[in-house]
Amino acid sequence: MKRVVAIALAMLLVTSFALFAGGEKENAGKVTAYTTLDEELARKVFNAFTEETGIQVDWVRLSTGECTARMEAEKENPQASIWYGGVGLGHIEAKDKGLTMPYDSPAATMPEKFRDPDRYWSGIYAGPLCFESNTQALEKYGLTAPTSWEELADPKYKGHVQMANPGSSGTAYNVLATMVTLYGEEKAFEYMKRLDSNITQYTRSGSAPGKNAAIGETTIAIGYAHDGVRLIAEGYPLEITFPSEGTGYEVASISLIKNGPAEELAHAKKLYDWALGETAAKIYTTAFTVPFVDVPLPKGALPISKVNTINQDDEWAAANKTRLVEKWNAVIGGESRTEPKK
Repeated sequence: MKRVVAIALAMLLVTSFALFAGGEKENAGKVTAYTTLDEELARKVFNAFTEETGIQVDWVRLSTGECTARMEAEKENPQASIWYGGVGLGHIEAKDKGLTMPYDSPAATMPEKFRDPDRYWSGIYAGPLCFESNTQALEKYGLTAPTSWEELADPKYKGHVQMANPGSSGTAYNVLATMVTLYGEEKAFEYMKRLDSNITQYTRSGSAPGKNAAIGETTIAIGYAHDGVRLIAEGYPLEITFPSEGTGYEVASISLIKNGPAEELAHAKKLYDWALGETAAKIYTTAFTVPFVDVPLPKGALPISKVNTINQDDEWAAANKTRLVEKWNAVIGGESRTEPKK
């Protein structure tokens, strides 16, 4: 009888402990986030954070432009505490408009060039620009995949190249800013004119040229490497090459929103730190992105440290975007050769 009672008491203690632990998670609080991650990736990331910490994440998915616009509209009464994902240029714009706040995360281990010197934003993963070539089309036309920006502008690729419009696509603006960084502004626009001779059409979306190359609608696309790696993993006949002169890149970033709900600040900092750690990094790779934390990568993906990247100045690129896009339209006339708006 005594043994039965002892076992019952032990089970009660275990059950009570489990309930107590569960109660702690249920009462761990919440944080409100705006995210520019793809919805599927965002769901994986926030579910994993809640599972690990018990902190609930109420999130809204927005594009980079939508996110900065909403934060600006809510500037006097911010409704969210953290912006998770989105290209670095958007985070720089948010910083310059006083929409975000500095935070020197103890979890930040990325190279200095992938975080704000004043600690307003930190990079979570990077994606270099590359060429995505359809191997079947290359064989059909007797071509090889380009390995430099100069080669891409060679007349042998006339009618075989597609990229997006820098006015509507951050990817394409990164291409334009990369050319200015490599060649200087005057020679960069001379190059863009030569490249224009090979372009079949400018798309609105930065990822569209890669998708079109995947199905053979164009031979070569300019896009981000992680999009190409994903398409190859899905079975499309693509070859990824990087320009030998050096290439630009995007840095997906994270920022705390200035004057967000005070009761959420500690949780927002915890999410920020977690976003820079190993668990989050492993989840990022499921979307074929390359995080700064050293974790196993999908087949075909290269760490940013293995790619010849330019000395990219995102602050300068953000400050000169409107002027350079207007000049691109004036010199190239690309808007008239861009697919219609949907």
